[in-house]
Amino acid sequence: MSIGALFLIGTFVLTILVDLPIVYGMVLSGLAYLAIFDTAPLTVAAQQYVAGMDSFTLLAIPLFILAAQLMNRAGLTQRIVRLCAAIVGDIKGGLAVVAVMSCLLFGALSGSGVADVVAIGSLLLPAMARNGYDKGFSCALVGCAGTTATIVPPSIVLIIYGTTTNTSVGKLFMAGIVPGILLSLSLIGVAIWQSRKYNWAGGRPFEWSELRAAMVDALPALMVPVMIIGGIRLGIFTASEAASSAITYALLIGLFWYRTLSLRSIWQSLKAAGEGSASILLMIGASGFFAWILVAEQVPQALAALLASWTDSRTAVLLLLIVVLLLLGMFMEAIPIIIIVAPVVMPVLAHYQIDPVHFGILLTINLAIGAVHPPVGVDLMAACKVGNTPVMQTIRPLGWMLLAMLGVLLLVTFVPDLVLFLPRHVQ
Repeated sequence: MSIGALFLIGTFVLTILVDLPIVYGMVLSGLAYLAIFDTAPLTVAAQQYVAGMDSFTLLAIPLFILAAQLMNRAGLTQRIVRLCAAIVGDIKGGLAVVAVMSCLLFGALSGSGVADVVAIGSLLLPAMARNGYDKGFSCALVGCAGTTATIVPPSIVLIIYGTTTNTSVGKLFMAGIVPGILLSLSLIGVAIWQSRKYNWAGGRPFEWSELRAAMVDALPALMVPVMIIGGIRLGIFTASEAASSAITYALLIGLFWYRTLSLRSIWQSLKAAGEGSASILLMIGASGFFAWILVAEQVPQALAALLASWTDSRTAVLLLLIVVLLLLGMFMEAIPIIIIVAPVVMPVLAHYQIDPVHFGILLTINLAIGAVHPPVGVDLMAACKVGNTPVMQTIRPLGWMLLAMLGVLLLVTFVPDLVLFLPRHVQ
């Protein structure tokens, strides 16, 4: 590895250690590299920053964020929770199971882990507290369950990975369905086990009439993921066009079916979507500039050569990458990890014949674990904020949930057909 690359990485690590926001750390370390090594004019920084955001596919991000905001304000979240409660009934730990199921279903609308945690947590965390659930357990569970939004379509993380690596977003969406369901099932297993251990209550008794009514009421919300996945897979529209369709659908449902949207709520949705999109796109631009320097310094080729000198085992390389990603996920947010790491490891994937769709799902599961692992743990922090609970109170129950998520990660690592079956066979 060259002196320039070591300087860039060392400077970036230093900015993290002094607690500088990551987006500024990437820009400052890149500017310092250009100023000291004089490999290109400083104006290149601005050009590469803008180039990092210059992709039609990235238009899907603000559009899906806006669609999720509109759906939440239209009342689709409450209807999803009601449906899950009607399905689960009054089994031990029923509210915990409802939380996991609701996060999975709302994640298929929002594509954002934090949005999932806030929307579902604001409804269920107070109810779980009233029914005797430990607050630390509840926040840890909602935080972990919310991460499924980064894996199932229309995951914003998968859109960014697909754009960065020129991998089909449609295939990534299909590949995320089974791992997302497996993660939810593993968390449901932990939730039921812990609830029986501590005798935590369920919800209302199961009734067919309530299930039918809840199903009819929630049917418009359940049609959203079908429309998105089906439309992309059948070639009716791209990911960005699917997001536009989701916005139109949310407006029609909110204004004319449920009649819960107003001009004020639409304006609030636009503001929230603008703020969320701006922060994500600023991060993408900075990460693109940083990754451009890494590629210019031939860091990907150096990494591929280093790994090739160590081992010829595809499995060993995957496990090594997983360990590195888990460590990075503990200290960095998802977007910079994707945009910095993905271009670097693509030559490695090609050398070891690792499917980029398979690796993309492994990457997102790693990032999901990082999103609930201190010290960063953005989804866990969001759940604790909504539940008004100290983070330290979640540590003990969080351990079992992280073990369950790691089990799913290893399963899809060693059984890639769990990820690749749908992209290969569903036309």
